[in-house]
Amino acid sequence: MERNLELKEKYSKQQMDQLIADLNRYSYEYYVLDSPTVTDSEYDQLYRLLQTIEKEHPQWIRPDSPTQRVGDTLLSGFAKVQHEKPMLSLENAFNEEELMEFDRRIRSLTSRPIQYHVELKIDGLAVSLKYEEGQFVQAATRGDGTIGEDITANVKTIQAIPLRLQKPQSIEVRGEIYMPKASFKLLNEMQEEKGQNIFANPRNAAAGTLRNLDPKVTAARKLNVFLYASPTLDEQDFSQYELLSELKKLGFRINPERAVYDTMAEVLKYIEKYTAKRHELPYEIDGIVIKVNDSKAQEEIGYTVKAPRWAIAYKFPAEVAKTRIVQVEWTVGRTGVVTPTAVMEPVFLAGSTVARASLHNVDLMKARDIRIGDYVYIHKAGDIIPEVIRVDLEDRSIHSRPYTFPVACPVCGSELVHMEDEVALRCVNPNCPAQLRERMIHFASRDAMNIDTLGESRVNQLYKANLVKGITDLYHLKQHDLMTLDRMGEKSSEKLLEAIEASKHNSLERLLFGLGIRHVGASTAKLLAAEFKTMDRIAAATVEDIMTIEGIGAIIAESIVAFFQMQETKQLLHELKQVHVNMTMIDRFSDLHEHQADSPFHELTVVLTGKLEHFTRKELKARLEALGAKVTGSVSSQTDLVIAGAKAGNKLDKAQELGVEIWNEEQALQHLPKE
Repeated sequence: MERNLELKEKYSKQQMDQLIADLNRYSYEYYVLDSPTVTDSEYDQLYRLLQTIEKEHPQWIRPDSPTQRVGDTLLSGFAKVQHEKPMLSLENAFNEEELMEFDRRIRSLTSRPIQYHVELKIDGLAVSLKYEEGQFVQAATRGDGTIGEDITANVKTIQAIPLRLQKPQSIEVRGEIYMPKASFKLLNEMQEEKGQNIFANPRNAAAGTLRNLDPKVTAARKLNVFLYASPTLDEQDFSQYELLSELKKLGFRINPERAVYDTMAEVLKYIEKYTAKRHELPYEIDGIVIKVNDSKAQEEIGYTVKAPRWAIAYKFPAEVAKTRIVQVEWTVGRTGVVTPTAVMEPVFLAGSTVARASLHNVDLMKARDIRIGDYVYIHKAGDIIPEVIRVDLEDRSIHSRPYTFPVACPVCGSELVHMEDEVALRCVNPNCPAQLRERMIHFASRDAMNIDTLGESRVNQLYKANLVKGITDLYHLKQHDLMTLDRMGEKSSEKLLEAIEASKHNSLERLLFGLGIRHVGASTAKLLAAEFKTMDRIAAATVEDIMTIEGIGAIIAESIVAFFQMQETKQLLHELKQVHVNMTMIDRFSDLHEHQADSPFHELTVVLTGKLEHFTRKELKARLEALGAKVTGSVSSQTDLVIAGAKAGNKLDKAQELGVEIWNEEQALQHLPKE
């Protein structure tokens, strides 16, 4: 990318406009096409340059600038919005017979040939987006179909929603905002860690997020969107397939898992395919939407008061299983939250055998009156986490007694506290062995200090043998002590000690994440390390200093400052320094930067595909980018090189079709600088 990123004293408005156009294009490539053409660091550098220009020239700030996605102002409420055309719902079908009846009725209402456009029914919240001359101006909920709520400030935070279209077109589009399964899992883990209520499913979480009065909270929860309709384009006689293609051209994100069929029999095969495949998707679907594809036929078939006659939603049957609770186990997390888990008679549910289910917290157990011996119904929240949804009271034993909740920590015996603003029980003993153990497991985890072979079972073994009590004890382990443990011989003990020694040389962001600071995930740790460079500077930072970092708000900043003010933290950092654990940010590819100009990868657009032997894709991507390459996710006419490992699939086929140069991993290795 040929661009001067050095900060200048003066900028022209034309330069700023070009910068906004570039950044919006890069966001579109990343969030909509899933095919980035610049690295994260390049994007961040350009984004900061834009912030600098806007700070110097606030009169130039444009509403479609990426810096305007998250405002600083808390919302006071949501204004009502009248929909120009009602946002109708769909009639439902629950079995094959009802779909065949729909097919017969459709064919009786029009003489035109019938094709069906099938789409996945995303389990989210319906939204209307309005653009004037290509500029995003308003977002509204469905509401009652006639009047919704203005959620513009929150929807602007969703990166996949363009602030400016590819064409200066005035248009209304409609679709579904949803929370990806990964975001839902992370959100509930954070809620439990904070002792707060968990969300029942991704749809509820998305709804709560969109109606949050702080857009920064919405931004942090990583919502996404698929668009599927446009009252504006409906007037242009597009088929449903053509309409979605047109939306894609304008820059909107549409779901690729769609198809057109001539018969209901083919539609039923599509439904069968996604009934089995739904759990593999990164988002929740609760059915399949079937629409007559031809707009002229749609017009002839018409509408009822509530729904179009030419469309129907097939709803998946609820995946629920019944089993019996035989025990409740309580576990202590690294923040002291004590969490109940139901141990159950094994039952098959949503593709796997389940024997344990989360009960989340005391308040939920009380509200559902869950007892040992109860027969309960369970499902998988977000298709991921098994949880108990209700008790079968008719099947409850007459000898059943209400569950007696623990009053002492199951590990250290300290009194448990049910804090006024929390739904969880909490052990407040900072020296609780369970908390220390969980902190060590987190410290050694892959995204933290990445200490190979030091997983949960090994940490438990070390604790049981009294070889460790805290994190710094790891750096004082001796081989002769390790070899007294089961399944710990000379080679395995050497390997563990080598991994512990290697962890001393990690970059600052890994150590920061490994410390387990409340609200500080891996991405926040990277932001802190990039800004402050050393642990001492972070420890000395004020809330105001930390909040100057884009993406870090008051709650996180206050948590960081409070953590570094604790005496326990000061002692821990002192001990880590004593054993020479690195506390500065390291550019681990600094040696590769020197080879950029001479590298054959410099300024090439590269795609990785297949299974690699010598690297993970993430590792090879980082190395290539350090050598000046642009690593993207899909093959196109702009691709210069494809590096293909074993079992390469469609990307390799497309590269061959386009005549793109293809290397195997060994060829790539020959052109990488020796370490």
